[in-house]
Amino acid sequence: METRANYVLIGAFTLVVTLLLLLFTLWASRFSASRDWRQYKVVFSEPVTGLTEGGSVQYNGLGVGTVEDLSLDEHDARKVIALLKLKSSTPVKADTRAKLSQQGITGTPFIQLTGGSPDAPALQPPADGGPPIIRTEPSALQNIADTANRLVARLDILLSEDNVRSITTTLANLEQTTNSIAGQRKDIAQLIVNARDAAAAMKTTLDSANGTIHGIDDNLVKRLPGMLDKLDATVAKLDSVAGNANSLLAENRPAIRSFTRDSLSQVEPTLIELRTLVRDLHAISNRLEDNPARYILGRDAPKEFDPK
Repeated sequence: METRANYVLIGAFTLVVTLLLLLFTLWASRFSASRDWRQYKVVFSEPVTGLTEGGSVQYNGLGVGTVEDLSLDEHDARKVIALLKLKSSTPVKADTRAKLSQQGITGTPFIQLTGGSPDAPALQPPADGGPPIIRTEPSALQNIADTANRLVARLDILLSEDNVRSITTTLANLEQTTNSIAGQRKDIAQLIVNARDAAAAMKTTLDSANGTIHGIDDNLVKRLPGMLDKLDATVAKLDSVAGNANSLLAENRPAIRSFTRDSLSQVEPTLIELRTLVRDLHAISNRLEDNPARYILGRDAPKEFDPK
């Protein structure tokens, strides 16, 4: 009996030790995993169609982790919360951004991390102690969708009933105009020919004018030195005449002053007497014209005898 009791104790002890070793192994592996990996949270404000749990997370094109969980925001169902598990060595900075990307056109969606300048600080967890939140930026797919929506809205406005009627009217008017132009082809052709002839004549005229101007310029350039010499001589003569006039005035200034003071004072009475003389001569001439015999003989002219 004692032997069997010892075997039971040894077996129980062996089982307890084995169980403790398994628990220690699990704890050590979890501790090692928690030390090698870190959790981050990304909040998307756009649909994440095609993204699944276990999807890839890349940083500048390199795989750095996976999507651990996807869920809707409890307070705003338009937002999707993605829980990421990244390698602890991943340099997630405060300016790191996350966006939804896709491998090719029909590839599997994944989360792309970009940014992270060397001078930026490391991303810190929020005050509630949860995982750090990586800010997002619009993905290329979202930009394409937004652009397509704007284009469709603008096309709806452009192709409204009023605009369609206006375009139809414009096309009808354009057709009438082209028909009118087609009916006047001969006149238009003649107008083009006349315009071409006028342009040729204008070119000939301009060439002649250029030749004339060039000849005038050459002649003027040739004669310019002689003209300048004559001009200099003329200016010199004018300077000499002006100097002589100044000398003459200076020499005769007393006589000129006496003439202007004494002689010019007698001009006015002389002019009055001349005016009176002219008036008297005018009266005499009028009398001579009217009756010269009476004025000369002092009586009327004798009448001629007229025998009857």
